[in-house]
Amino acid sequence: MRVEFTSPSERHRLCAWTAYRGKGERSVVPGSVMAAGAALPHDVGQYVVEAAIGLRAGFWGLIERGATFRSAGRRVTKPGRALIVAHRGELDDAERVAGEHLTRWHAGDSSAVSRHLATALEAWRSLDTGGTLVFRWPSPTGVVVPPARMSTG
Repeated sequence: MRVEFTSPSERHRLCAWTAYRGKGERSVVPGSVMAAGAALPHDVGQYVVEAAIGLRAGFWGLIERGATFRSAGRRVTKPGRALIVAHRGELDDAERVAGEHLTRWHAGDSSAVSRHLATALEAWRSLDTGGTLVFRWPSPTGVVVPPARMSTG
């Protein structure tokens, strides 16, 4: 799965994400748009932590497997909802664990996860307006792609 985090506004005031689980329109998962600013956007941080520590039943792992969240801009399906129900505990744990890693990172932690978060923040801040930070799940390392080079699918 490819996950793209885009900075659609000047000075990174917003962050939008889209996940591509494969080819075709049904594989596109339009994500939410959130405030960002100079900090690492929440969903980028969540992605990096889940990928770095190998959480496969957190938010991003379940998106890859077909989960349908109301916040993700797609119609909720029975199989997609069933994945969420079956992994509710892991989802809650993933959010908690990501919060703990982000707190340690902000406090100066130098773990591998914190280094991935710092790298993601540096990449996010380097984006031009309309630029995209692209990850391939489950890699915690993204690549900056200028606006003119992006393609869908």
